[in-house]
Amino acid sequence: MRDVIALIMAGGKGERLYPLTQDRSKPAVPFGGIYRIIDVTLSNCINSMIYKIIVLPQYKAQSLVEHIEAGWNIFSYALGHYLKVVPPQMRTGNRWYQGTADSVRQNLYLIERDTPKHVLILSGDHVYKMDYSRLRKYHEETGADITISVVEVPISEAHRFGIVRVDDQYRILGFQEKPSQPASIPGDPDHALASMGIYMFNTGALLDMLKSSHEDDFGKHIIPQSMDKYALCAFPYKKENRIEDFVYRINDDGSRVRVLDPHVHDSSYWRDVGDLDAYWNANMDLTGVNPGFNMYGTKWPLRTFQAQYPPVKTVFQTRDASRTGMALDSIVSHGSIISGGVVKNSVLSYNVMVRSWADVRESVIMSDVEIGRHCRIIKAIIDKKNIIPPGTEIGYDPNEDRKKFTVTPRGIVVIPKKTFT
Repeated sequence: MRDVIALIMAGGKGERLYPLTQDRSKPAVPFGGIYRIIDVTLSNCINSMIYKIIVLPQYKAQSLVEHIEAGWNIFSYALGHYLKVVPPQMRTGNRWYQGTADSVRQNLYLIERDTPKHVLILSGDHVYKMDYSRLRKYHEETGADITISVVEVPISEAHRFGIVRVDDQYRILGFQEKPSQPASIPGDPDHALASMGIYMFNTGALLDMLKSSHEDDFGKHIIPQSMDKYALCAFPYKKENRIEDFVYRINDDGSRVRVLDPHVHDSSYWRDVGDLDAYWNANMDLTGVNPGFNMYGTKWPLRTFQAQYPPVKTVFQTRDASRTGMALDSIVSHGSIISGGVVKNSVLSYNVMVRSWADVRESVIMSDVEIGRHCRIIKAIIDKKNIIPPGTEIGYDPNEDRKKFTVTPRGIVVIPKKTFT
């Protein structure tokens, strides 16, 4: 993969994730306890042996830049490897990035001076595992100029996505942007193919497209306009992508044995965490016994900046179990203390304190949060630096919650940063 450059789109405002994006960009939103969303895409690149990466941020980018500087300074320029964060520089005119295609167009000089064979365009706000070397192999075997990774979605949900119309060889015949009558997969009337926002270009084709068009977006403009001139193919993500990872099995005698995961769940898992409900769902997916997205595999590790905190601690266990510090089916990050409270099916980031008799269920708690005594919290997202007063109830009375907080269509209550101090 030496001759591939990856460009990661990280400039979206993330309006549907507000208030989590009031002070940070969407790719910088915490995920899975210790990660940021962009860590997933960056880890896919490294695990696919892509070592030339350009991140294109724009809105509220400081948190993202600081995270990348702190946690991803692992590249050797002497070996030709790099991770560049390139904000808008107005090199081609007096304007910010206007869309995905425009952000690449404004930085074509970075591609031209490296002369890669292929350019991989990625989104920095999706959760999935993907071996991009399989995408590259498929791209070359089909003789495509552009290959778009697609995922199967139920036809009833296809109106939410950009839909790719293909023939039985997965050659692309057309696009539909959030269609009311989506095209189905040939031979499968119950499913459609949604674009994942992942594009593999032959470099010459990409340069020609961007120099001959002034449109701003790949999915809406550039790629549909190129169909008469270039060969386009769809990469069926669930069918072609396979990551054989290792998990640990506990034997009856308590010994632990490393085995090949027979289900390879991660190879077909993909979530666009573009809104609050999807973000909550993706975090909850991590807490199950057999999670669809497994952070504990050994072959496809997720990397990030690791903050320096002491280990997790649980405190108190009374005989009548009225005051027990424990976490069940949950992810709890370093620095957290479960002090006489109960945490179930939740994700806790760094340095979270759960006080006695508190009950936290199905919630995402970000760093530097204290849950007071006797609090009852269910189906909530609590952003960082909040001290929840004793006895507070969140998630049990939607009408009351709506008076003070954001409540999603699914009923998830979102508490912005520093609401309780």
